[in-house]
Amino acid sequence: MGAHCNGDVSLPSIHSFACSQDFRFSKHIHDNVHGNIYLDPLFLKFVDTEQFQRLRDLKQLGMAHMVYPGAVHSRFEHSLGVYWLAGEAIHKLKTHQGFELGIDCFDIRTVKLAGLLHDIGHGPYSHLFEREFLPRVHGGRKWSHEQMSVKMVDYIVDEHHIDIDSETIKQVKEMIVASCGTSQAKSSREKHFLYDIVANGRNGIDVDKFDYIVRDCRACGLGCNVEFQRIMESMRVLGDEICYRYKDYLTIYKLFATRADLYRTVYTHAKVKAIDLMVLDALVKANDYLEISSHIDDPAQYWKLDDTIIKTIETAPDQELRESRDLIRRIRRRDLYQFCNEYAVPRDKLENFKDVTVQDIVCSQKNGAILREEDVVVDNVKIDLTRGKHNPLERVRFFQDYESDEKFSISDDRISHLLPTSYQDMIVRVYSKKPELVGAISEAFENFQVKTYGIKAQVHATPEKKIRRR
Repeated sequence: MGAHCNGDVSLPSIHSFACSQDFRFSKHIHDNVHGNIYLDPLFLKFVDTEQFQRLRDLKQLGMAHMVYPGAVHSRFEHSLGVYWLAGEAIHKLKTHQGFELGIDCFDIRTVKLAGLLHDIGHGPYSHLFEREFLPRVHGGRKWSHEQMSVKMVDYIVDEHHIDIDSETIKQVKEMIVASCGTSQAKSSREKHFLYDIVANGRNGIDVDKFDYIVRDCRACGLGCNVEFQRIMESMRVLGDEICYRYKDYLTIYKLFATRADLYRTVYTHAKVKAIDLMVLDALVKANDYLEISSHIDDPAQYWKLDDTIIKTIETAPDQELRESRDLIRRIRRRDLYQFCNEYAVPRDKLENFKDVTVQDIVCSQKNGAILREEDVVVDNVKIDLTRGKHNPLERVRFFQDYESDEKFSISDDRISHLLPTSYQDMIVRVYSKKPELVGAISEAFENFQVKTYGIKAQVHATPEKKIRRR
């Protein structure tokens, strides 16, 4: 005789899943980076909302797909990847040090949820919205996607009546803003090492970077040898801080170096930036009419804003959007702002460097003042290893071996002399909005370099075929 059950079969409660590695009652999604990702019922309640699904319409790399056609992945899959890696990281710590650290179901739940929701407040076109569009239309006002993520978390919980305790939500929000300067006060709970997992404000090593570096390299067809699994395996908490084996310092350095390479070859690629600058101008010109920036403090309206704003501009017949529409059509037809030239700021000038402006270039023309400020774009590009001019390894704490309880940092004189002595590049680029002005702008740019540094700091002259292009 088979077993007989008179009552209903009850499944484990929502909150018990956060502590369990039994995936039988979880929804699984196959990710092209991490394989199967399992979503427990609590996390599905957040994923299955229109606010989270909006992330499907936010490209992770903005307009980079116009240069790297495969870079069409979205913040949706990135958020799932960070959720999964956050869970992997805390489960590893629990396996190796769970008893001494007191890691419980609450900790696992909050870390995974913070990973899932860390990007929920992003605006259209990657960081273009936050770092370039909003400063143009709102001046010096401070706004960050992390702070909007915090507001969105509260809004989703209230709007969808998600049954979750307030202490979990409080700590999730603290973890989301842990890496930004406006970080909220940490919870009264101990275990501050938990804040190192998703958004690490101490040294920049976190699962957010693990995911986007590998995912972005894959999408752009670039090789990536960042061994994030090796880094995660070596994690150990000492003095309430996640530390790493000394023998893995070059693996960690490679993480920072790969991020810098992505900035140079993808995120700030000269042609990608040309397209970004055109999108920026289109959004700025359309802002008053479409009121794009009017809801940046209201999650109920903000979540409706995504990358489709460009399609709205492109297809709308409104006369008020004509200039913006023309810019989008120029992008479609590959009639882009023309890259004229660039130079890297000399190392001895980095300390007192001030952003080069359009006025600097226009005022440097000599023969007949034909250039106007609206014809020129200047892009000041900073590329570093997460800590500006400082060695990022100095903020990382290491241990010698698993028998040792001493943690220490590595100074420049104790590591390989093959590593760079400078950890930051500042690149100045100029673009022409009109092809026929490339020659004049390039000449003015060279004049500015000679006036500022006494030399032409650029590597090569602007090609004649680009100057002659009409």
